[in-house]
Amino acid sequence: MLKVENLKKDFGSFHAVKGVSFSVGKGEVLGFLGPNGAGKSTTMRMITGFIPPTSGTATICGHDILKDPVGAKSCIGYLPENAPSYRAMTVEAFLEFIAKVRGFHGAEAKAKVEAVIEKARLGNVARQTIDTLSKGYRQRTCFAQAIIHDPKVLIMDEPTDGLDPNQKYVVREMIKEMAAEKAIIISTHILEEVDAVCTRAIVIAHGEIKADGTPDELRSKDPSGKLDVVFRNLTMEGEVK
Repeated sequence: MLKVENLKKDFGSFHAVKGVSFSVGKGEVLGFLGPNGAGKSTTMRMITGFIPPTSGTATICGHDILKDPVGAKSCIGYLPENAPSYRAMTVEAFLEFIAKVRGFHGAEAKAKVEAVIEKARLGNVARQTIDTLSKGYRQRTCFAQAIIHDPKVLIMDEPTDGLDPNQKYVVREMIKEMAAEKAIIISTHILEEVDAVCTRAIVIAHGEIKADGTPDELRSKDPSGKLDVVFRNLTMEGEVK
């Protein structure tokens, strides 16, 4: 459903992403794991067409993001970092706006909004303005906008960063509920995220992929069997294991 081919991104003389390639199929939840500054968000932004790559491309459900950006983006649900939204709007009004942007109108739009409000557990705040919500509810509102068109590929950048334990649990449960029918990528630097929801993980550091496998396969790379030890070894400056 998603194929990334040799994506590179340079900012002047700085090589932020150095030739990243991977694929994600239906039913997979891929943890895109790395320290801050590893190239995670830049890679996600290239896949979604938010910024152009220096070279390489991504194909989403058969649509090349460079040659057919509209077709590719119609298959993607994207939750960017920091959950941007129109905070003067109510949750319901914001989602109605997103439904119209996605081409839904009338009864169909209403049904789409009602469905995502239920999926994201937003019923008790639907009439509140977004600026009055906690960070967790704002995150779930933006999660709702990302899935309103029932995309085949869902990409989330740091979806639980800064949330309290209860809110993290809710967001992770929402991801698990949809996992069987979608290809999902979660960009994160939080190790517990991998164990909580991911079927597979890619470790990226210094713009390069250092490892790709299931959480258990990553643990096998160190005698301690601890994911944090493996992560530290893989992402240390100068280390490629």
